[in-house]
Amino acid sequence: MEDLLHNCLLIFGRIITILPLLLFITLFMGRRSIGELPVFDYLVIITLGAVAGADIADPSIRHLETGFAIIAIGLLQRLIGRLKISKRKFGKLITFEPVIVIHKGKFLSANLKKYHYSIDNILQMLRDKQVFDVQYVELGILEGNGMLSVQLKPAQLPATKGDLNISGGSSQIAFPVIVEGTVYREVLERFDVDQDWLDSELSRLGISRLQEIFFASISPEKELHISLKNEQAQSIPSLYH
Repeated sequence: MEDLLHNCLLIFGRIITILPLLLFITLFMGRRSIGELPVFDYLVIITLGAVAGADIADPSIRHLETGFAIIAIGLLQRLIGRLKISKRKFGKLITFEPVIVIHKGKFLSANLKKYHYSIDNILQMLRDKQVFDVQYVELGILEGNGMLSVQLKPAQLPATKGDLNISGGSSQIAFPVIVEGTVYREVLERFDVDQDWLDSELSRLGISRLQEIFFASISPEKELHISLKNEQAQSIPSLYH
């Protein structure tokens, strides 16, 4: 019983000493929102949590060495942060480059697959930004922190006071009807069309095989918007942060 009480008091003492140290190190590392953490900083946070958690949970671990490890990790992160700023080549080695995944309303399937993102991932990110039809997107950039930056086409940009005499098209919800060659027949039924109608529309657009289609959506006006599997961004330079 005495050993249990002693260990509990020891753990409590470690908690009240380790948390202020973690707070100080986190503030020392600099202001950064969780959603904006680069890869290395994310690993630092995980490591700090593991070191602190092991120290609190296991009284046999020497407390002083844990404190030294936390300070060393914080100093290493600060050093790496400075190197990333002063040495851009080094910075690019330890983080993800931004990549274009949507260009002029078309999904770039090669880039999505290269970075292991699905259509569903990107569609959800678009909806988070109140964009419900990919054809309204001029440029979609997957940032190094995993967020999606979206530039809308000019007609879909919100009007300013000086533009009130300009009427842009209203945004509508488009529903996925073909994803990677698979037809969603329930969507066809929702719009009172059938496979024959779909085949006719694809033929009119010069598409003979469903397997050529990476993504296709249908608008309330029964218009198809299609991204092919071999879609490539034209005249767009590579992005370097």
